[in-house]
Amino acid sequence: MSVWESLTKSVIEGLNAGRVMSEKEFFEAEIARWKTDEKRNAMIDGERYFRGEHDILKSERTAIGRDGKLKRVDNLPNNRIVDNQYQRLVNQKVNYLLGREAVLSGDNKAYIDLIKKALGNNGNRMLKCLLRDAINMGIAWLFVYVDDMGKVAFKRIPAYEMLAFWKDDGHTMLDKAVRVYEMEGYKGKEACVREMVEIYHSDRVEVYEYEEGILKKCEEHAYFKPLGIPLVAFKYNEKEIPLIKRVKTLQDALNKTLSDFENNMQEDARNTIIVLQNYDGTDLGEFRQNLATYGAVKVKTVDGAAGDIKTLTTDVNAQNYSVVINLLKNAIIENAMGYDSKSDKLGNNPNQLVMKSMFSDLDLDMSEAEVEFKASFNTLKELIDEYFEIYGYGYFENEKADIIFNRDCLINESEAIENCIKSKDILSEESVLLQHPWVNDVENEMKKRSSASGER
Repeated sequence: MSVWESLTKSVIEGLNAGRVMSEKEFFEAEIARWKTDEKRNAMIDGERYFRGEHDILKSERTAIGRDGKLKRVDNLPNNRIVDNQYQRLVNQKVNYLLGREAVLSGDNKAYIDLIKKALGNNGNRMLKCLLRDAINMGIAWLFVYVDDMGKVAFKRIPAYEMLAFWKDDGHTMLDKAVRVYEMEGYKGKEACVREMVEIYHSDRVEVYEYEEGILKKCEEHAYFKPLGIPLVAFKYNEKEIPLIKRVKTLQDALNKTLSDFENNMQEDARNTIIVLQNYDGTDLGEFRQNLATYGAVKVKTVDGAAGDIKTLTTDVNAQNYSVVINLLKNAIIENAMGYDSKSDKLGNNPNQLVMKSMFSDLDLDMSEAEVEFKASFNTLKELIDEYFEIYGYGYFENEKADIIFNRDCLINESEAIENCIKSKDILSEESVLLQHPWVNDVENEMKKRSSASGER
């Protein structure tokens, strides 16, 4: 549903209620809804889990109280262990697709060099950050603008700050967008955090302060381009589903299992269940204090019955925990469509077929991400072309510029080199060099070969 379809619906509902909703009121209502939206919460989860801020860090030990309800217990071991398999798998995916620098290809070399210059020396780093954001949050956003020096510049915006209104169900054409973010500032002489809102229209961005659900306009700016929002969406997959949705429950279970194992290992005779006979003391609180302080208690014989102390303990079977932990780790890898780098499937001399089998799930997952990123790069190219035209670099709308992702996966180098040698009489020199494991820059390598041939 587009922003105007949503607004029309709201207006109709307002008319039925005897009142028309303004555009400003519409955005206020949408922002309030978005701040508690399940989709946005999943984005926040993905980002914080990548940073290691897992739910287990807030866990508490509980017990059933006198009223039958769970009560917090502070005198038991409460380990909060994070085994961040999620972060490892995100980094695995990012480095698989963009560990080796992506290459720009096109017939007009001067135009390709212009795009490379516009993207800057950190172009591949920007793509890696966008891909990491997209995996964590399902979608990543890049704002294109012109800086004070008159150069095209790029700004990443976290997806949990962006509320997008699309013109189509496929989410390919942006109608309007709203950014909600916090900014540190001052009120008088006191530091404070202000909640800001940017509303992106087709020709301008309006800046508001958002206070107690009300938008208070501050300023507005025009874009460097005459029409169209210069925002580019980079998606992890077509449905914009973040990776955390697939593995969060499994990651939580792994953290919980490891923490419980450590808790059980630390529960010794001073904090397990204790059975007392003829205890020489006033109450159980005193008994627990003496046990914790001295590691000993006094018992006595009463009416011929000997005093005694016993404990009820449950043996911790480390093997059971190990089995569960391994099952959870394998389930995380499988559901995340990654690969186990410690797998014994490779053996001593793995062939290319075995390696491809290991990477099949990862390759399938990142193929979808690659399709989405190529489509987004074409949108980015159109914005850069407009910048070139407006600032006098030339008209390049009909020029092609393709981005090629060099996937970084384990290969049998000897086998790959042998295949390159066998193919040199069938394929062009450029095609052979592109597949050679020792060549990173095909164009530079061809220049070196040409120079070496000339010297001879």
